[in-house]
Amino acid sequence: MKQTVPLNKESVSSRGKPEAPVRRRSKWKKTISLDIMLLPALILTFIFSYIPMAGLIMAFQNYKPALGMTGSAWVGFDHFEFLFSIPENVQVIWNTVIIAGLKMVANLVVPFIFALLLNEIRKMYFKKVVQTIVYMPHFLSWVIVGGILIDLLAQNGGLVNQALTGLLGIDPIFFLGDGNWFRFVVVASDVWKEFGFNTIVFLAALAGINPALYEAAEVDGAGRWQQTWAITIPSLIPITIVVGTLALGNILNGGFDQIFNLYNALVYDKGDIIDTFVYRYGIIGGKFSFSTAVGLFKSIVSFVLIVIAYRLAYKLANYRIF
Repeated sequence: MKQTVPLNKESVSSRGKPEAPVRRRSKWKKTISLDIMLLPALILTFIFSYIPMAGLIMAFQNYKPALGMTGSAWVGFDHFEFLFSIPENVQVIWNTVIIAGLKMVANLVVPFIFALLLNEIRKMYFKKVVQTIVYMPHFLSWVIVGGILIDLLAQNGGLVNQALTGLLGIDPIFFLGDGNWFRFVVVASDVWKEFGFNTIVFLAALAGINPALYEAAEVDGAGRWQQTWAITIPSLIPITIVVGTLALGNILNGGFDQIFNLYNALVYDKGDIIDTFVYRYGIIGGKFSFSTAVGLFKSIVSFVLIVIAYRLAYKLANYRIF
């Protein structure tokens, strides 16, 4: 009598024939190499971004370096109350919102328009040359750009004021000493430095437009302007919404590097932002607890705005990261 060997249910197919067992690799084994590559960045982020968060308790203390965080007296929310009690601090917050808001709008509109114009260039060699030229300022440090702007915009002997006086007969303008002109210089120089790099996003969106749409529009007799108005601009609206909403999270980032290299005591009333204010009070003035409270306030507001921005991006343009 022939003896049969029982088979497990897992090894029998739907047709009743035995199958070789399938070895399934767990998910973490499939991505182990990528996880190892990510590990150094996670370690650096933990060391330089998360461990220093322990210093946030200084915002609720009257911190004394000699006593340390464990020996300094607790003052609760006194620093936050002081933050909104004096006009100087409120003015700094408004300066930050105004400068960052103007930068956000300008860095959205100018790259959008420039991408449309660049898209109309038919000679690829000339197009690449223009792209390279406008990208280059992005890689310059604000220390270098700030030094150049200080020399160009100097009230006495600056190239810009020499041109205004010699060609138009206008009196020299104190660009970096007048608050209103200072804001204009900050926004204009930031747009000049960054608009070429910001154009990349819109050029990528333009490259993704189906050429058949333009061919169909051309067959219907639409000209270049009509094609731009009916096809190109509507195709860029979703990415424009995404870029605009995500930029909302940086509304309290006026740009420390730029402001610090351009501003002076004459423009504190219009050009002083939260980051430079914290630097002067915390590092120069030694008011560590108060500057920590200001920085914590900025971080909380920025976090809330980032969450709102991601929600808006998902609702308006169906864009999400997680």
